[in-house]
Amino acid sequence: MRSQTGANKKKIMGLMRRGGMLRSKDLNPYGIARVSLQRLVQRGQIQRASRGLYTLPDAATEHHSLAQVCKRVPHGVVCLVSALRFHDLTTQNPFEVWIAIDQKAWRPQIESPSLRIAHLSGKALTSGVEEHPIEGVKVRVYSPAKTVADCFKFRNKVGLDVAIEALREYRRKYPMRLDELWRFAKICRAERVMRPYLEAFS
Repeated sequence: MRSQTGANKKKIMGLMRRGGMLRSKDLNPYGIARVSLQRLVQRGQIQRASRGLYTLPDAATEHHSLAQVCKRVPHGVVCLVSALRFHDLTTQNPFEVWIAIDQKAWRPQIESPSLRIAHLSGKALTSGVEEHPIEGVKVRVYSPAKTVADCFKFRNKVGLDVAIEALREYRRKYPMRLDELWRFAKICRAERVMRPYLEAFS
């Protein structure tokens, strides 16, 4: 029994080191009971980040909440204010994680961190997705240009002032990538709204 417990611990710790985080259901293929996770939490060897999600102690980075959400919602894409913050295009510091999912998808049930959902479809959902490794988790985030265009599309959700600030910062950081911004403005159907602000900044 003791050897089995030791083997389970070794397997769990190996999975966590490779993946950064572990969902309790990730143990199912290995036939490991979830009580093994509880024992490791009690010993301080792993931490419970939220219901059904575990991390290594002191593994958190600045973007820990993004990794948490993307581990639980792998089909989602970090968007809007959370993506702006990730790309350093805003002074906002959202306490919620903004994530885009297909308009037909069920709303993810996550107790922590809090979510703000944007429903997208077609090219507006699939275009401009980048992948960044955070704490061993593959985090999908919209590119800077796609994010700015999205902010104008969803200006009633994030605030027009946030969208304008993001556009100004994008022009400052990426002055040679305005064509990319226009391409996503067309995909997001935000050209008409963005045009006067781009002309004002030129």
